[in-house]
Amino acid sequence: MQKSLFFVPPAKNEPVLSYKVGSPERANLIQALNSAKAQEVDIPMIINGQKVFTDKKIRISPPHDHQKTLGYYSRGNEGHVKEAIDAALAAREKWASLSWKQRASIFLKAAGMISGPYRARINAATMLGQSKSVHQAEIDSACELADFLRFNVQYMTEIYNEQPESDETIWNRIEQRGLEGFVFALTPFNFTAIAGNLPSAPALMGNTVVWKPSNAQIYSATIIMEIFMEAGLPDGVINLVFVSGPAAGNVIFSHPDFAGIHFTGSTAVFQNIWKEIGNNIQKYKSYPRIVGETGGKNFVLVHESANSSQVATALTRGAFEYQGQKCSAASRAYIPDNLWEPVLAEIKCDMDTMKMGPVENFSNFVNAVIDEASFDKLVSYIEGARKDPDAEIIYGGKYDKTVGYFIEPTIILTKDPHYVTMEEELFGPVLTIYIYDHTKFDETIELVDNTSIYGLTGSVFSKDRFVIEHVMKKLTHAAGNFYINDKPTGAVVNMQPFGGARGSGTNDKAGSKLNLLRWVSPRTIKECFLPPESYKYPFMEEDN
Repeated sequence: MQKSLFFVPPAKNEPVLSYKVGSPERANLIQALNSAKAQEVDIPMIINGQKVFTDKKIRISPPHDHQKTLGYYSRGNEGHVKEAIDAALAAREKWASLSWKQRASIFLKAAGMISGPYRARINAATMLGQSKSVHQAEIDSACELADFLRFNVQYMTEIYNEQPESDETIWNRIEQRGLEGFVFALTPFNFTAIAGNLPSAPALMGNTVVWKPSNAQIYSATIIMEIFMEAGLPDGVINLVFVSGPAAGNVIFSHPDFAGIHFTGSTAVFQNIWKEIGNNIQKYKSYPRIVGETGGKNFVLVHESANSSQVATALTRGAFEYQGQKCSAASRAYIPDNLWEPVLAEIKCDMDTMKMGPVENFSNFVNAVIDEASFDKLVSYIEGARKDPDAEIIYGGKYDKTVGYFIEPTIILTKDPHYVTMEEELFGPVLTIYIYDHTKFDETIELVDNTSIYGLTGSVFSKDRFVIEHVMKKLTHAAGNFYINDKPTGAVVNMQPFGGARGSGTNDKAGSKLNLLRWVSPRTIKECFLPPESYKYPFMEEDN
């Protein structure tokens, strides 16, 4: 057999399609939307490559049209989690020993399927199941997911190529092994790409996975799994289960072969998981890898030298795209009093033309929030602000869940920099603004740094380079993704690796080589070509 070095195709970011009127991608997407709405699907779990149906069927409906039924998924239990773990462990040795080239081929093929023949279908599923606009679905489920898969393959080869120094008598090597056990991927509703990356990144590095998606993302998760299997993923490598959090946790976090968790979700859930892992640490064969990206209370800090139009656009896009349901969404802003009037005028110009409604109408900028629980939580904050003397709703504030879970983009103006909506993560289309005295910029920087427990994203707007450098130094730990004169959202794989610290997670940077390093356990190998044949060293020779 020929032994050669191989180089993977150079990874490039998937181009974002425009979906303008008359374009072929628009026609394909409309057809995919109509096709999806014309049928009710019966969605099984996938364990060891087999479809697993149960008698407990849970209805799936679009958040913007909760009377419409898209289908039903089979709810599993602890027994199914055990079966998934058994399948993952049974597949582990064979998968880990498979050539990296074969693993790369599977996920490169999946990327090609996502950006090609499955593009319209996975975008349509994300639009309907998660109430995303066409643009938000395109940059997520088509482009970012394909980017994750392609760049992860490239990063894998870079990791394997990093080797220690050797010399003429010694050959030193590092072998990157998959973890000993199985990995648990617990994924969120808001990004189809994240849902696909969290199980596939560990799998690419030779691990086998139990994947539990958010209930609100199952509709598109099942298409991701279909793509992986069609691309040639062997049975048992990724096992998709639809169970409650407690059902998964009870089995997984007490299992001796639990090797790690790849998580995106709330800070509170992640902290509870960390506690549970700590309480069970003596049960595990090895110390589990804990990788998580959690909440954010992302800021926009505006200096008096900033351009008001740029600030307004950053706030309306950063706060209200995908209804503010991005981990990185702008949710608190600090604007100097001398710029407030022009910024407000620009914001109102944007807000007056912003349309809200179902995703099928491509002219809508805002769609529905994910479910009734989220709707009710957001309404409670809006009503609280309406009654609070320290807060004023200056735009929006209306809501209706008759047809879908619609909440108007809402702007709260507060006199208190520690008002509740300046500190707590809302995860919805609510932006809170604090107007500060422009002569007290340094004090405002301190407010930004100390107001919330999070450290995910943030941005500064200024034309003054001395100010920009000063802010960056002062806010070193306030954001894992820091933006200069831009909104704090929209990180792109390979361009802005994503993640934050403090209460926002372990900052392991999805979309970078750093993340993949968490899913391998290196073994150092030293081979000696001329082994010594005596225990004696030269210094031991006796003087004559």
